[in-house]
Amino acid sequence: MSTLQQTKFRWMTVSLALSVTLLLLKMTAWYLTNSAAILTDALESIVNVLASGFALYSIYLAGQPRDFNHPYGHGKVEFLSSGFEGALIVSAGFFTFYTAIMSFFSPHDLKNLDWGLLLVAISTIANAATGWMLIRTGRQTDSMALIADGRHLLTDSLSSVIVLAGIGLVWLTGQAWLDSVLSLVLSIVICFNGYHLVRHATARLLDETDTPTLDRVVTLLRDNRNTTWIDVHNLRVQKYGADLHIDCHLTLPRYWELTGVHQTVNHFENTLKSGFTSEVEIFVHADPCLPDCCHYCRVADCPVRAFPFLHDMIWSADNLPLNQKHFVSLELPHRNQ
Repeated sequence: MSTLQQTKFRWMTVSLALSVTLLLLKMTAWYLTNSAAILTDALESIVNVLASGFALYSIYLAGQPRDFNHPYGHGKVEFLSSGFEGALIVSAGFFTFYTAIMSFFSPHDLKNLDWGLLLVAISTIANAATGWMLIRTGRQTDSMALIADGRHLLTDSLSSVIVLAGIGLVWLTGQAWLDSVLSLVLSIVICFNGYHLVRHATARLLDETDTPTLDRVVTLLRDNRNTTWIDVHNLRVQKYGADLHIDCHLTLPRYWELTGVHQTVNHFENTLKSGFTSEVEIFVHADPCLPDCCHYCRVADCPVRAFPFLHDMIWSADNLPLNQKHFVSLELPHRNQ
């Protein structure tokens, strides 16, 4: 297991251990207070435990090397983990809604609210701190499983804050019906958060364009552009967990020998790899230039130039993914620098 995977695995282990501990705290708080809102919060913690356990396994599996049956590795299991966590959250939200309705029509007295508030407050602080660290580490390691679990914990913390405020109002006013109303609000928040995770995970599983990553690739190419890279098109970026798969067509001078093409393609690939800490697999199809490419080709002393250079091709996230060579008539010239 790589150092990157070890970091992710370690933090997910911390998350699982914390989820179990906080579940026990919240169940104790519910037992002491008989509060539907605290029970709602505790039920979401059960989801936390299940989701963190699955996420821990997914990170372990994502760290396994490629094999004959999985030539692109196992990274996409992190997306599955995130979607599974989102589905569990939505299920908890619906159950919470049902519990709140039943509690509203069958009210019951609350008790020991001071102890309940204290235990929920402790779990809120611990959840918020761990969730923030998980999101931070997830962004550093490009792990969707860590980010999803961190967001879940932060949402759980927000739910706990609402519980604290609501139970405090019940304690001060003696209006027990506020507890049921609070549970209804929490169920909506929980369902919305779960839907967001499911939507994002499904998009990644279906290889929906990851706009920030695509923009990052385009920026790398623009900032490190070589004069021999005449054009790039049919650029595609796919994520397999933290790992990336990039393929594109690179237009090079048509009179070059194979050795020169090979060296330039290697330089092109290394330029892209240098911009990411995760593993990057790149497939480059070398295209020969056409006469129309002369208008934006900066290759000096070209023996086959048919037209004079007019201006650079402006590479962007809009035109590089197109599966066709670019034509000068479709592009605006650079401003004078």
